[in-house]
Amino acid sequence: MKKNAVIMIISITIIVLNMMMIIVQTIKNVITVAIMAVTTAGIMAVATTVITVDIMVVTTAVATTVTTVGIMAVTTVGIMAVTTEVIMVVTTTVITVGIMAAVEDVVAAGAGFFNIGALNQQKELKKLSSFFVS
Repeated sequence: MKKNAVIMIISITIIVLNMMMIIVQTIKNVITVAIMAVTTAGIMAVATTVITVDIMVVTTAVATTVTTVGIMAVTTVGIMAVTTEVIMVVTTTVITVGIMAAVEDVVAAGAGFFNIGALNQQKELKKLSSFFVS
């Protein structure tokens, strides 16, 4: 009977040890799952933040570049149009005034030439008439 009692105690001890191993294994699995969950959540949070920041930086850079280029193009075209118009008006006015002054000089010179010619003709006619009258 003692033998049976010892065998029974050993069997119960083995069963208790197996149950303890199962409990330890379950606790280990729970801890592993918890660590994986926390690690995955942390990695996902960091990855999401990094990706979101990268997307925002690229989007902001592109939007800023496109907006700046558009504003610069419109501004440049406007300034060039106004500047060109002013330059053309001033240039045309200066050239027209110069041409008109030159034309007036030519007309005046021509009139003076014809007046001088008329005076000379009058002098010649007086000479001739005095030749015939005397």
